[in-house]
Parts: sequence; C-alpha cells; structure tokens
Amino acid sequence: MKDFLAASYHIDWDADSIGSLAKTLLGEGDTEEAFVGRAFRWVRDEIRHSSDHSLNPVTCRASEVLHHRTGFCFAKSHLLAAILRAQGIPAGLCYQRLVSDQSKGSFCLHGLNAVYLVSCGWYRMDPRGNRADIRSDFTPPREQLAFTVSAGGERDLCEIHAEPHPRVLEVLETCETFVEVIECLPDSEPRLSTQREKAPEHMTDA
Repeated sequence: MKDFLAASYHIDWDADSIGSLAKTLLGEGDTEEAFVGRAFRWVRDEIRHSSDHSLNPVTCRASEVLHHRTGFCFAKSHLLAAILRAQGIPAGLCYQRLVSDQSKGSFCLHGLNAVYLVSCGWYRMDPRGNRADIRSDFTPPREQLAFTVSAGGERDLCEIHAEPHPRVLEVLETCETFVEVIECLPDSEPRLSTQREKAPEHMTDA
C-alpha cells in the first residue's frame, strides 16, 4: 500500500500548493468518505477539462494541473491522487479502453482514479468533469463513472497503478497543444499508440 501513498515526480503531493489545498478541503470532523467526496468533486468541477473547454497548456504533473486549473482526464486523475495521498489516503490510477472512432476501429485510454476506502476497499471514481451527456459522482459503494464499457473491444483495465501509464506520459509530455493530444490519444495497444487520428466529439475526453 505504501506505493499508493508515495510522492513522485508526477504525483507530487509534497508540493506546497497541493498540501495547502488538501488541508483546505478537509472539513472539521470529516469522515474519510466525506473528505474523499469533497476532493473528488473539487477536481471534477474546478479543474476544467482541456478538450471540453479548448484550453492550453497540456498539463501532466499534479502541481502543474492545479496551477493552470486545466487538464485532460489523465492529468485530472494525477491531481486527485495527489490530494488524497497528501491526507494519507491510498489512491491510484486506473484506465478504461474506449472506442475513439467507430468507423476506423480505433480505441483510446481514458484515465480515472481508484481510492482505498476502509468501508468498501478499492473504489473507482472519475473526475474528468461533467457535461450534458456525462455524469460522474462519488457514491460508494456504487460506482458512477463517466463512461460505461459497452462496445466491442472496450474494456475496463483492472490494474490499479501507483504511477501513470507510460503511453499517457508519452502523449502528455510531448504534445504542445490540446489539439495535438486529441489527435494522438494514447491506447493500451502499442500498434495504436502513435496514431494521430482525431477522435469524434463525444470521445475527446482522454
């Protein structure tokens, strides 16, 4: 469990800005679930999704996401993990593989979080940000994620990672604009990881 509490380059909860935010979000007498829910909703609602809002720069490190108040789903999950770890709550990163372009048979990763709750164990939550067609929330023990795996080839990737997926880092750390990220959304399959095909509007979330 110590890996899911550690500070690292990308999950840099030891940054002053993140530590300060975590303390601000911690209410007096909060239960574990109350704090996690508040942190989740803050990241979901206060950090703008880069694609939804057409925002640069492309962010990756948790402190960078907080500073610029924008990020793709992956970056937002890095920040939420950092906030939770700053208060000693084990948090990790997990992914779904979703269709990005049905006509081309292409897929992309979607990033979300898993938190370890004493009441129910590992619990997934998705802070990507709500839209008219997307609604995620923190409702343990029931999951309410932004996307449901349904189409052929889509799947929930069951692993919980302490650190970001290498292909996610490749995209976020080499692309200079949100448009570039949309054009080369990372996939879990190597053969698709360098494709630069624009995802349709409903899937420009990753």
